[in-house]
Amino acid sequence: MFALLVAFAVLHSGGAALRVWGEQRIGARAWRLLFAALSIPAAVVVVGYFLAHRYDGVRLWTLQGTPGLIPVIWVGTAISFFFLYPATYNLLEIPAVLQPQVRLYETGIIRISRHPQAVGQILWCATHLLWIGSSFMVVTCAGLIAHHLFAVWHGDRRLRARFGEAFERLKARTSVLPFVAVIDGRQTLELTEFLRPSQLGIALAIGLLWWSHRTIGLAASAFLAGPLGRALG
Repeated sequence: MFALLVAFAVLHSGGAALRVWGEQRIGARAWRLLFAALSIPAAVVVVGYFLAHRYDGVRLWTLQGTPGLIPVIWVGTAISFFFLYPATYNLLEIPAVLQPQVRLYETGIIRISRHPQAVGQILWCATHLLWIGSSFMVVTCAGLIAHHLFAVWHGDRRLRARFGEAFERLKARTSVLPFVAVIDGRQTLELTEFLRPSQLGIALAIGLLWWSHRTIGLAASAFLAGPLGRALG
């Protein structure tokens, strides 16, 4: 699992590092499509392997069945998805329907954390580690968190190289740790910035994910029965 996470991190973060180089040679749309064509299948492999082996290794604790735990897990996970997918991006740029661009954002959830995806991933890991409690899950969370902590540094580095002083001003007004910039007065929350159609899309996705958890066993079995599952073991 750790090897798969490292391979995905190299592919995903490496592709992000090469974005300027790639766009100069084949264009922004073609580079986005190539990046997605490599990253999405790699992510599917990682997720499939995780689902198939999530209870492997040593069971460190068993809290399932504890009164009140399920609402805690679901509320924490739902919040994590609002950070993981902060809706600051133009969704039509993901499939390259519109010309993909790199922008500086200082609205919405960026006021809470400059790197919301890292916050969301850590929160997702915390809830799922609490629920599953296996040594396999500990390794998975360690790999995911390490990748996102690297992405904090790597993302700032790329934005600094692209935007220079404008990014430094943004960095001074925001924080990586949630709410720190709000608490110390560098930011003020504008609730209207969170009222966007994309937020409704995230809420619907959370509901779909909640429903799809009943099919995890089937998905894990299908992965193990497929060629990749058999190859990876």
